[in-house]
Amino acid sequence: MSDVRALCLRTAGINCDEETVRAFELAGARTDLLHLNVLVDAPQRLGDYRVLVVPGGFSYGDDVAAGRVFGVELREHLAAEIRAFVESGGFVLGICNGFQVVLELGLFEPDAPARERSIALAANASNRFEARWVTLRAEDSACPWLTAGELLPCPVAHAEGRLVVRDDAALQRLIDRRQIVLRYAGAAPDRPAGYPANPNGSAADVAGLCDPSGRVVGLMPHPERNLTPWNHPLWTRLPSREVGEGVGFFRRIVDAAAGRLDALSSTSNT
Repeated sequence: MSDVRALCLRTAGINCDEETVRAFELAGARTDLLHLNVLVDAPQRLGDYRVLVVPGGFSYGDDVAAGRVFGVELREHLAAEIRAFVESGGFVLGICNGFQVVLELGLFEPDAPARERSIALAANASNRFEARWVTLRAEDSACPWLTAGELLPCPVAHAEGRLVVRDDAALQRLIDRRQIVLRYAGAAPDRPAGYPANPNGSAADVAGLCDPSGRVVGLMPHPERNLTPWNHPLWTRLPSREVGEGVGFFRRIVDAAAGRLDALSSTSNT
């Protein structure tokens, strides 16, 4: 167990919190599960941690829009504390509904005018809930703990995961700032993934983003659902391994939070 402490934040409707806590514990972090209201009442507790994670689920039933209510609560009550947390070197991870929440909070566009943004997560292009396994490809990005070209299989389970941008300039800004950390991978790396490899129709096959600092990451797929060799639906056809590929994903953010960036290149999934 490392000296890194992670905080998993939950509220009504979140349902992937226990899996996310287990993922960070397998990665070596001491992990606490805390209700949003507790942190609102005592925001100074955020200073006890190096990683803040917002897990998946359907916070507040995704009423109004996916992640909207949870995101507004964080923005109204904890925005200054979370921004200070990131500026001081803290890491933030949002998974699926958590990605939607962090996007609503505005962390991916910190220099945008208040309550304005040029990116959003909209209804899937298929107009239905998509639950399937996909392959993610890490991009050359500002994120210090992902290596370009690496592949990560994990499942998706969402109805509003399609990244949309206001215009071409907004997409180019994400590219120029190296904020695209993960894309859905198709049969060929030089071609668009297409459906169903890109399950929601996201612009430029984007599956995950980071903020300009690289310390805030959000993604729609669920790496915490690939923690054992038997999670993968084709596990009987895959080479023998001790853990699922998702464990390596979490080990890397824990290593980054611990300042062990030199070890990232040798971190494996075993």
